[in-house]
Amino acid sequence: MAAMQVLRKRSKSLASYTRTFSSFGTSATASHKVVTPPSLPPFDHQPQPYKGPSADEVFAKRKKFLGPSLFHYYQKPLNIVEGKMQYLFDESGRRYLDAFAGIVTVSCGHCHPEVLNAVMEQSKLLQHATTIYLHHTIGDFAEGLASKMPGNLKVVYFVNSGSEANELAMLMARLYTGNLGMISLRNAYHGGSSSTMALTALNTWKYPIPEGEIHHVVNPDPYRGIFGADANSYAKDVQDHIDYGTSGKVAGFIAETIQGVGGAVELAPGYLKLVYDIVHKAGGVCIADEVQTGFGRTGSHYWGFETQGVIPDIVTMAKGIGNGLPLGAVVTTPEIASVLAQKIQFNTFGGNPVCSAGGLAVLRVLDKEKRQAHCADVGSHLLERLRSLMQRHEIIGDVRGRGLMVGVEFVTDQKEKTPAKAETAVLFEKLRELGILVGKGGLHGNVFRIKPPMCFTKDDAEFFVDALDYAISKL
Repeated sequence: MAAMQVLRKRSKSLASYTRTFSSFGTSATASHKVVTPPSLPPFDHQPQPYKGPSADEVFAKRKKFLGPSLFHYYQKPLNIVEGKMQYLFDESGRRYLDAFAGIVTVSCGHCHPEVLNAVMEQSKLLQHATTIYLHHTIGDFAEGLASKMPGNLKVVYFVNSGSEANELAMLMARLYTGNLGMISLRNAYHGGSSSTMALTALNTWKYPIPEGEIHHVVNPDPYRGIFGADANSYAKDVQDHIDYGTSGKVAGFIAETIQGVGGAVELAPGYLKLVYDIVHKAGGVCIADEVQTGFGRTGSHYWGFETQGVIPDIVTMAKGIGNGLPLGAVVTTPEIASVLAQKIQFNTFGGNPVCSAGGLAVLRVLDKEKRQAHCADVGSHLLERLRSLMQRHEIIGDVRGRGLMVGVEFVTDQKEKTPAKAETAVLFEKLRELGILVGKGGLHGNVFRIKPPMCFTKDDAEFFVDALDYAISKL
């Protein structure tokens, strides 16, 4: 008898769950509801026939020989073997719209011919020469980067990744100020090295190893933050940490302008200006992590920090800087840079000729193809369509972002903002089935991170939204 009661209870819960999902699908108006799966926009490229190992063979070797901490997307991992501009191809030749760009690593587009040519031509001449010798590419690339920076941000250091860039920036801050305390935001992500993991407040990405003098302040998240979009209240928390946690002195403050791994969270308007003033008065320097927001991706500005009307003391960058090359950089002022001259500061591969040639080609392509303006145009269209979709589907709690750095957060209750974790996972798989690869993030894993290559078109945006509409209706 008890068993029957349990079964009835489970049956009732499942029916309720099904009704809830049905409401998500039927909330779309009849005139807008997508009843058939949309098709990828036409694209003139035929992938090479693939003759390598199968996905199962690749996965088996990966599990045997690579670190167990590696994770993969999708229940059945994809074997991606070719890329062209905003599209990727699997072993069967199937085409996917890449709406994640390898975590915004690809800026110009997969295998962009001009970037490829620069890398190949340099590789034929000289693949590696450390900076103890002269080579024009590193100077040319540094000059090109410096020309994109505001204020007195004119000294460039090249490294191999965003983690290295943020590590070096933190070292600069501590040496220049003579202080140790670093402040970062909860929900931030700044890298995978020991010190940058300490700056990262997301437990998913850090190990329980103490790193001294790191303070995490309340996240100025306009959607989920405890103070809404009130920048002053969030800034007061920074002041409190300095007054009571660092004895009035601080080495530096670091923040992404739009949090990437954290779920495309844009900081409360005016927040950085208030915090930069507080940090400077406490003897600290301000670091802008532009690893995901730089190079025109936000559309309105070339650098994310410009959207908040500030000029940092140190800027870090990686990912899109090299369109897939292992490349990162730190740009700072001559005054701050001078502290590193007290000792030898050296990076064996930082600024090597091949990466420098590729990075310089990326700058040229972004300018020549007017990618910043393109991101503004296509991104505003994408955001408009997604916000329209939010009005028709209750499962969408928030649509946010700038340019082609966009987040869609899913909830089971719009008022309570309850994270729709399971539903997000289902939609994630469904989009892959429809031919779309998207990122997933946020504190609760319920945010789609939409950060495609910057050649993403309005047709791609239309297909993406129609596919998402269809996927939600089929939940």
